[in-house]
Amino acid sequence: MTKLDSKIPSGPLESKWDRHRFSEKLVSPHNKRKLTVIVVGTGLAGASAASTLGQLGYQVECFCFQDSPRRAHSIAAQGGINAAKNYQDDGDSVGRLFYDTIKGGDFRSREANVYRLAQISGQIIDQCVALGIPFAREYGGQLANRSFGGVQVSRTFYCRGQTGQQLLLGAYSALCWQIERGQVTMRPRTEMLDLIVVDGQARGIVVRDLVTGRISIHTAHVVVLATGGYSNVYYLSTNASGSNVTATYRAWKQGAAFANPCFTQIHPTAIPPSDAYQAKLTLMSESLRNDGRLWVPKMPGDTRAPREISEGERDYFLERRYPRFGNLAPRDIASRAVKAVCDEGRGVGPNGHGVYLDFAGVVEQHGLDVVSERYGNLFEMYHRITGEDAYHAPMRIYPAPHYTMGGLWVDYNLMSTIPGLFVIGEANFADHGANRLGASSLMQGLGDGYFILPYTIGHYLATAKLPPVTEDHTEARKAHHRVLNRMARLLAAKGRRTAASFHRELGSLLWNYCGMSRTKIGLKLALSSIPTLREDFWRDVVVPGTGDCFNQELEYAGRVADYLEFAELLCHDAWHRQESCGAHFREEYQTGDGEPTRDDTRFAHVAAWEYREGASPILHKEPLAFEFVQPTTRSYQ
Repeated sequence: MTKLDSKIPSGPLESKWDRHRFSEKLVSPHNKRKLTVIVVGTGLAGASAASTLGQLGYQVECFCFQDSPRRAHSIAAQGGINAAKNYQDDGDSVGRLFYDTIKGGDFRSREANVYRLAQISGQIIDQCVALGIPFAREYGGQLANRSFGGVQVSRTFYCRGQTGQQLLLGAYSALCWQIERGQVTMRPRTEMLDLIVVDGQARGIVVRDLVTGRISIHTAHVVVLATGGYSNVYYLSTNASGSNVTATYRAWKQGAAFANPCFTQIHPTAIPPSDAYQAKLTLMSESLRNDGRLWVPKMPGDTRAPREISEGERDYFLERRYPRFGNLAPRDIASRAVKAVCDEGRGVGPNGHGVYLDFAGVVEQHGLDVVSERYGNLFEMYHRITGEDAYHAPMRIYPAPHYTMGGLWVDYNLMSTIPGLFVIGEANFADHGANRLGASSLMQGLGDGYFILPYTIGHYLATAKLPPVTEDHTEARKAHHRVLNRMARLLAAKGRRTAASFHRELGSLLWNYCGMSRTKIGLKLALSSIPTLREDFWRDVVVPGTGDCFNQELEYAGRVADYLEFAELLCHDAWHRQESCGAHFREEYQTGDGEPTRDDTRFAHVAAWEYREGASPILHKEPLAFEFVQPTTRSYQ
């Protein structure tokens, strides 16, 4: 039976983390070298955790399915990383970053976790500078900042439009140092397919070598999952094609609670899909909304070229609806506003699925060189994909699935409901509530990996009883057999449809009924359709080749099989949450002018779901107590 104990320290908010760290037990240096830690995933969270744990003296085994750790999806993050440095002297502070994040998440995140993240944000920037990250600087040498959605200060540090890439290279260099020292054993091109739980503790994983097909067992004293989010359940998303839910979902099936899976972020500024067989969407950074203005023609069905439409004939809809924040309204609000004007028939481009993001004003004010310096690589990427020149004509953008605030439930120590299973970065649910603010994901990933996990994992290792577990342990062999049986079932299916065709159909179902807006009728339809689609998958999927070799169709089919189960959990959660908050918008719960209506009386809690084989999941609730911030109507008008 799952029990939720958040383990949030008592006392003043400002000193919780310091007092908690001081109370944690330590592992002596000579004992650390006897302890093995498995880290799965090498994005910003995983690479920073693995390198730091290796530097501390633990023996680390690090796994990723990419051919190199530096190909993790964190590399695609463009805009920047938040920190409360207040270099602009514009009123920023730890308290303001804390409040902005709580409000941005629509009061559905834990105060203690968010305050801790704001506190360590400055250390993250210092760590990155020490690693040589080439942050943009002002003429005088000071690190430059810009603004992101949902805030009125400039606290986002950036490396042109390549912040994630540069931060990942920094974490990767630290990881390589530990690999060279022998503290980290790197195992690329391996995919975690199951979790080994012994006497209620996470003690290892089962992986498949994606080149040879070999299935192997790896045991350790503790397991860390840093495997990212699950937006690819929608098929079309801004995530890398390989990003998937398999590691966290299979941990869920072994007893780790899954929290708030319906909190899925739809990013407002992606390049619209152009083809029914498109397999990937491309993000245009939120930083572009610093200088770009969103607009559509006032007249529905207006197909004139944008420069032929006069100022008086344009609707700058975000500036009109949200004058205080304008084009920097938070992502969930901006996405819904884009959808609303497109639904009114005022969208632009093919099928009317697009709005303009116009840079004419900033080009006129500052010139092409300044705009190129700020966003040049993004404009180039847009040109390569669309053939259009954003310096002289507006970009066309449309919302797309992007980030997932839901994830495995963790306590204040980042440990799941399975002792010994720690979950960091986007793979956990901890910090962003119902909506993540832009530039906060990189902050959380590095904060978890560099500054939080290394403390909390030590306390667990110092206090838990961890008898030796070998590859021959009964539970390890059981997990191994589960993996083999599932692969054999996939390979035995001799149907006619590809796994991709099922994934595309599932994605369309979710986008239509559990995407940017949700209804009771739509969710009911989705919950009745997904089991049928899943049955069709197992009856009619075809997986060519064998399991003992390089077989990408087999890899993909396994991930799609997990999506077909996980999608039902996502819809269950959306069905349960009868309110609108953050990215979760139930059409039945809105004001007369289309703003979401939150229900703090019934839903001020974390919804943590427990797996039950062959039955509906069990809902557990962690009440959210707001001791320092009073929940209010979230308004950006």
